[in-house]
Amino acid sequence: MSRIIDWDQVCLVREEFAKRKQRVVVTNGCFDLLHVGHLRYLTEAREFGDVLWIGLNSDASVSQLKGPSRPVNSERDRAEIISALRVVDAVTIFHGVRATDFLKIVKPDVYVKGGDYTIYTLDQGERDVLLECGAEIQILQLVPGKSTTSTLERIRS
Repeated sequence: MSRIIDWDQVCLVREEFAKRKQRVVVTNGCFDLLHVGHLRYLTEAREFGDVLWIGLNSDASVSQLKGPSRPVNSERDRAEIISALRVVDAVTIFHGVRATDFLKIVKPDVYVKGGDYTIYTLDQGERDVLLECGAEIQILQLVPGKSTTSTLERIRS
């Protein structure tokens, strides 16, 4: 099985994980320039279950969220890079700005976000989906000084 799961295969793959009684951990993001903060975050997230599934923002949604100069890397390149990490079991590109539709279909057992969020600052639609499917929500601490934005700022200067 490829680790990059196309949208039309998400239900089948999720059913397979359920049959195996595997606890599915989900996180999502842009993962534009992979850095050590991402690696540490994903490694910690993986510890909450048997499978780590990444919802990856599409190029169009990254541009909407981060501005017209982003993403630096294409969605296919970002998916390939992040899927190559040992801690990542599956990656799916989603096309909305929010991960709501991705979360509805994957129905995670555990949802993980970085410390720049709280349970109360998560998108309301995403939070409603997570509560509906009974997902446990974990907020992890950020790795200080490690972000794509700070990396790009250093490159520009």
